[in-house]
Formats: sequence, C-alpha cells, structure tokens
Amino acid sequence: MSYAHILDDAQALHADTVHLRRTLHRTPEIGLDLPRTRETVLAALDGLPLRVELHETTSGIVAVLEGSSPGPTVLLRGDMDALPLSEDTGLEFSSEVDGAMHACGHDLHTAMLVGAARLLSARRDDVAGKVVFMFQPGEEGYGGAKYMLDEGLLDVTGELPVRALALHVSSGFPFPGVACRDGAFMASADTIEITVEGAGGHASAPHAAIDPILVAAEIMTNLQTAITRDVNVFDPAVLTFARVHAGTTHNIIPATAVMEGTLRCISDATRDQMHDLIERVSTAVATAHRATAAVRFVDGYPVTVNDPVVAGEVRALAAGFVGEENVVNPPVPIMGAEDWSYVLERVPGAMAFLKASLPGNDSPPANHSNVVVFDEDVMVSGVALYAAFAIDSLRSHGG
Repeated sequence: MSYAHILDDAQALHADTVHLRRTLHRTPEIGLDLPRTRETVLAALDGLPLRVELHETTSGIVAVLEGSSPGPTVLLRGDMDALPLSEDTGLEFSSEVDGAMHACGHDLHTAMLVGAARLLSARRDDVAGKVVFMFQPGEEGYGGAKYMLDEGLLDVTGELPVRALALHVSSGFPFPGVACRDGAFMASADTIEITVEGAGGHASAPHAAIDPILVAAEIMTNLQTAITRDVNVFDPAVLTFARVHAGTTHNIIPATAVMEGTLRCISDATRDQMHDLIERVSTAVATAHRATAAVRFVDGYPVTVNDPVVAGEVRALAAGFVGEENVVNPPVPIMGAEDWSYVLERVPGAMAFLKASLPGNDSPPANHSNVVVFDEDVMVSGVALYAAFAIDSLRSHGG
C-alpha cells in the first residue's frame, strides 16, 4: 500500500516539528526528571484527541489515540533526555543549559513522535485501533523504559501492543538512509568493577609488597587475550576498561587498585560466558601473584533484538519514503546499547536508525559529540514512518 499522502502530511507539519525540536534543544535536561521537557511536550500535544497519563516515578508521558474503529494497539516511542556535556556547535538554537546538550538526537525523536501524534490525530479515520505514544526520559543510562514498563506502560489500553517501533537518528553510522536489522541490532551493556587487593610498600622494594597495579595490568591484558581464545568471533564481545585508579604518589606501592569498564555483547549466551570468563581470569591472575580480585557486575541494558518480521515491515515502509536503495538490513549489529530492549523483550517490534548527518559532510561528528549537528529534514521521513507503521500494523492485525 502506498503512503505517499502520509509523507505529504509530514512535510506539511515540518515547520512545527522543527520549531518544537529547536525549543527542546535549547533547554535540555538529563536523567529521569525532566520537568521542563515534560511541560513542553504536553503543550505541543494540547488540543489533540489524546488520553494523556503522566507517570509518577519519572517524567514519562503516555498518550493514547483511539482510532475511529476498534482494533489492536500499537506502541511508538521517543526518548526525551539529553547528555551531560557542553555544546560547541555555534547553532543559533544551541543549548542554554551549561553542561547539558541534546547530542544524541533525542530532541529530534521527541519532535518526530509529537509530529506523528498530530498526523494520526488528523487521520483518525485511518486508525483502526489504538496508538500509544511513549515519551520516555532517562534512556542515557538511567533505564527510563524499565521504569515506564514497571508503571504499567503496556497495560494502558488493557491489551498488549501487537507491534512497537522506536526511531533513532544517527550522524556517524555508515548507512545511506534507514537501517533496520533483523535480530540483534544493538548490544547489551554491563558495567564491571574489579578491585585488586595487594600489600602496600616502598616502590624501591617491590619484593616486600604485593603490587596491585601490576596485577591489574596483567588482568587487563589476559582478559583481552582470553576473549580471542574463548569467544566465538561471530558472536563477539567488547570489553573496555576506561578507568583505572590506584596510588597516591610516585614512590609508594598502594594496597589497592580499581579497574572500571564496560562489557558489550550481542547474545545472552556470550554475555553469560563473559561474566564467567572475567571472574575466572581475574581471580586466577590475582592468586598467581598472592593478591585477590573482587569482581562486581552491574547488569545494564539487554541486547536490543528486532523481530525479523517487524524489521522487514519497517524496511518496506521506509523504502516508500526514502527509496529502496537507501534502506538497509545491516550485516552486523551496533555495539552501542538501548533500553528500548526492555520493550522488545515483551512486544514484537523494532528499532530503526535514520541517517541524519548534514548533506555533503563526509566525516560528520558522531552522536554524543559536543559539535554534532543533525539534519532536521530527516524528521519528515521519521514522522511519516511512525505514522505509516501505526496505520499499517493496525490494519494487518485488525479483527
């Protein structure tokens, strides 16, 4: 079915979508509590035929559109939170909040979801069921999606959604227009802390001490070697220690060294395997040097797994908006992580990426850069894709 009229509607809304995006960009907020962002979104939704619920544990907003005829439920999500860094883009609508910036495009996501709500509200006769608009805080490491699930997100219409979709803009990924992968699309993300306990002493007499810094270094190198020997290269893991702290000065061997890092995997099996490997190698290396190693894992977001059928539906719809040649099913996952994964564990759905680098820029700054600039024109196809996905999913799953 052609949805060319949906693209026309999204284009007609584009000036309003851009205005909302820039308003959000100027006033970014971080984490789960986004009072100003919430008020901006509510004002943008005001007057639409939506049933709005405000979540209490976070600044989450759930808005429900009842179509003109009965049918199932579809869920659409846009995340709203920003990142803790200062903007240096020089844009006229740059962040007015020191130390906060919409550097991952969540302002575009939110504006696109509002645009879809406006478009679908104006086309209620095409909506055979219910559309749930999920405006989510705290995606950047706070697990906002899980809070919203715990507060009853999937019960808001009295039935589980039959389909779910989240869109994400990207500046730096090498794909032509829209990317939506079958199966594992983004990695899990766990935090690791390894505390090595040795025995302090004078730096001139290491034999009279147990140097935890040397042990920590050996643990790191042995873990990287162990990954290449133990983990299937076609089901990979990425382990990075990004912080190591120990000692007070140049000539004292400290008693303790602490390593902190992140583990990324694209399957639960490799994730479990890596937890065992890290524990085993760390304690064995430490024991070999008469030290101890205590490993602590903080489980982060699960693997983001797209339902292959839904991913195929998304690609087919996207091809109608950006051209079939600009839609890809990436051969490998992205090692970043997403809390949309919690929703996809319970609802057949997908996440799709929209290429949003400025035209003609062959080496654009990536998401999370303090100088990243996104192409606002991609929001037209984003709004259209959200709306067409909702209409199409409801039609194909209606009674």
